Amino acid sequence: MNLAESTFLRACRRQPVPHPPVWYMRQAGRSLPEYLKVREGVPMLTACETPDLVVEITLQPVRRYGVDAAIFFSDIVVPLKAIGVDLDIKPGVGPVVAQPIRDAAALDALRPIEPDDVSYVTEAIRALVGELGGTPLIGFAGAPFTLGSYLIEGGPSRHHDRTKAMMYGEPRLWHDLMDRLAGIVLEHLRIQVRAGASAIQLFDSWVGAVAPDDYREFVLPHTRRIFDGLADLGVPRIHFGVGTGELLGLLGEAGADVVGVDWRVPLDEAARRVGPGKALQGNLDPAILMAPWEVVERKAREVLRRGEAAEGHVFNLGHGVLPGTDPDQLKRLTDLVHEA
Repeated sequence: MNLAESTFLRACRRQPVPHPPVWYMRQAGRSLPEYLKVREGVPMLTACETPDLVVEITLQPVRRYGVDAAIFFSDIVVPLKAIGVDLDIKPGVGPVVAQPIRDAAALDALRPIEPDDVSYVTEAIRALVGELGGTPLIGFAGAPFTLGSYLIEGGPSRHHDRTKAMMYGEPRLWHDLMDRLAGIVLEHLRIQVRAGASAIQLFDSWVGAVAPDDYREFVLPHTRRIFDGLADLGVPRIHFGVGTGELLGLLGEAGADVVGVDWRVPLDEAARRVGPGKALQGNLDPAILMAPWEVVERKAREVLRRGEAAEGHVFNLGHGVLPGTDPDQLKRLTDLVHEA
């Protein structure tokens, strides 16, 4: 099969497909025993900077599950680390930033990213394209709001209080920060596509913390800049956030071809909120995979049924694969979607 026949790429472009394509966020790792074996003793950011490891981990779920797309193994903070931001990913915590950005002087830490900064990304993607053949590779990045929240808070935050304090109280500083991050993210995604990625996904994991009017004022212009800046490359653009039910229409406005939907909003309702001209991705609750198979099957068929309301449907979970998930459940789920 060549890429032109890919069910994943066709569904993203709202073209006819014999069955909904399927892949899973965080499919490359966490629950796979082969992943845990190769990652043993290797820090996350070290793994992300080691092309041979990136290739192996990216391929593992494709081999095991037969999914319709691979997603590049990396982390959303990789481009920040690459330009010199002092950060680390602490197990059980997440990204931790040594010197949070809370004033204009600190913005100097965010210089533009260059291809040489992430040469390991280019090397790994080129190798993966050769290994994957007709299976598309999805590149990805974190969106400015989510990256900005890590930088301002210094790490994960429950309420994003410092983030919102800057957004509301220092709007000029906020937009300067978002502008710098948008430039870094855009170039990082363009590097991945130039290396051979067939699609991209922009993760805005924390943007569900923002009200619609605030999203439109403080987030949308910067997200739109990224999607507009990728338009000339001709690859499908996916936009995903968590807790974004009230923002789905705005996520569509930002310029993506595919809007990712978490498990909180049924896909037929999501199609209504997003409006015409977009495909949808999602949205089985990842926790359902911990239940007996008959429950998984019933819930998955419901997602497939509701997904028929979309102009194109890429089956996925409503967020990433949970660490305790039985890989056999994901294999059976993949087969079920393909047989549908």
